[in-house]
Amino acid sequence: MIVVTGATGNVGGIVVNLLAQGGEKVVAVSRGELPVNLPEGVEHRRGDVGDTASLAAAVAGADTLFLLIAGEQLVSGPDPREVLEVVAAQGVRRVVLLSSQGAVTRPDSPGYARLLAFEKALAASDLEWTVVRPGGFASNSFAWIEPVRTQRVVPAPFGDVGLPVVVPFDIAAVAVEALRADGHHGRAYTVTGPAVVTPREQAEALSAALGEPVRFVELTPEQARTELLKFMPESVADHTLSILGSPTEAEQQVSPDVELVLGRPATGYADWAKYVADAFR
Repeated sequence: MIVVTGATGNVGGIVVNLLAQGGEKVVAVSRGELPVNLPEGVEHRRGDVGDTASLAAAVAGADTLFLLIAGEQLVSGPDPREVLEVVAAQGVRRVVLLSSQGAVTRPDSPGYARLLAFEKALAASDLEWTVVRPGGFASNSFAWIEPVRTQRVVPAPFGDVGLPVVVPFDIAAVAVEALRADGHHGRAYTVTGPAVVTPREQAEALSAALGEPVRFVELTPEQARTELLKFMPESVADHTLSILGSPTEAEQQVSPDVELVLGRPATGYADWAKYVADAFR
């Protein structure tokens, strides 16, 4: 049985669906704060990585775990070693952790300290483990849904600074491969898109997908920070802005790991924009 935490999120939801399509017995775990619409046969359990008692109940009977931490758990919560001991005590033997590329490109950033601590705890454990480290998410573009719908405008900072953003489906597909198949123990996969794309180019891709002009409006870093603080902790917002505005050489490199694991190229932003265009209409 495979337990998926963060099952209502951009990546976790896709992981649940892919596992169910593959015939796996799946338990989808969420904190119950969002409506849960699950494939037939998938069990839902309430649980929170920040509450080890509820987490123990959520993973009971499972041998494999997709571990995702988000929100306040990125900056505080139980010691990662305790979390892993709790799940191991319930029978979990394989863990796939959704981490971040920033955990290795910016190891001194407070915004990545918890993810890095989980990575180190996994490496020191007796569990079979794999780490999936995505770069920037293409789905961060969903923050533009309202201005694109109402004004045909994409507001973002650092319009000409590019990153090889990765689509959630590719992140989830790599995770699912590691959850289901042997041969991934001790591996850390950096998951990126196939090419560097700037916010201005993302606006152009959305325009092409919609078949209508979409104008790019550049925000100041201060304006962008104000928007980010509406849905993420301060330390996470600050390191996000740092990556967007001053990416390291490693953060701008295209990784081969999606093709290595899946046997196909990573999905480009323009193709993803076509797939999700209705969300912006």
